[in-house]
Amino acid sequence: MRTSSNPAFRALSGKGQSQGGYANFGHQGQQPTGYGYPAAPPTAADRPMTIDDVVTKTATALGTTIVVGGVTAYFGLTPIYALFAGLVGMGLAFFITFRQSTSPALILTYAAVEGVFLGTITKVIDYLVPGVAVQAIVGTLVVFATMLVLYRTGAVKVTPRLTKWIIGATMGAFALVVFNLLLSFFGLNLGVRGNGPLAIIVSLVFIGIAAFNLLLDFDQADRAIRAGAPARFAWYIAFGLMVTLVWLYIEILNLLAQLQRN
Repeated sequence: MRTSSNPAFRALSGKGQSQGGYANFGHQGQQPTGYGYPAAPPTAADRPMTIDDVVTKTATALGTTIVVGGVTAYFGLTPIYALFAGLVGMGLAFFITFRQSTSPALILTYAAVEGVFLGTITKVIDYLVPGVAVQAIVGTLVVFATMLVLYRTGAVKVTPRLTKWIIGATMGAFALVVFNLLLSFFGLNLGVRGNGPLAIIVSLVFIGIAAFNLLLDFDQADRAIRAGAPARFAWYIAFGLMVTLVWLYIEILNLLAQLQRN
């Protein structure tokens, strides 16, 4: 199975391969029965996952983020809430990833926290650059739909070489952001954020990387379905897609704000 640059999927990509399944879900094995009685029938959560499960869970998580984000923007919370929500969201993302959690409550909590984060920063940026929020939402939906069509039609094949390129590019982007953040503590700035031609170019590159990450996410979801992963795993896939969509939206919002300021 190919790995994904999305940490939510990459954490699972190396699991269960020796057993021919996806993250140990494809290998069910024979369970012993007790006292001569047959094993209990599988529950609804243990049935094989379908594309409807992925769509439903992703829509639920995304809808939670949108609703919470809209309420947050309406009440106009101060930027300190964005900082707090961002830290909590990052912590939840790492926890869900490393625990490989499929808990609906935990993943919807992550979606709600991201709603507070995105709603707050969107309100601030839209106040400085009126109209940019709607444009960013539309832009994110257009990119998502475009990459989905490219994947479903086979116009872009998710090959091992492409996968390695996207993972490397994502790691490079993350390292650049972290390095620039560390330098900012000492009053230095590489110019990759803020205004200026370099910042615009970096934003365009980041949007491209995030968009290609969607291809890997779609491919991982498709492989999980074909491998017979249980229905509850759709929550984890929804979480992985949310991680990519949040990044994509932030980058588009940042780019549009830069273009309209210049």
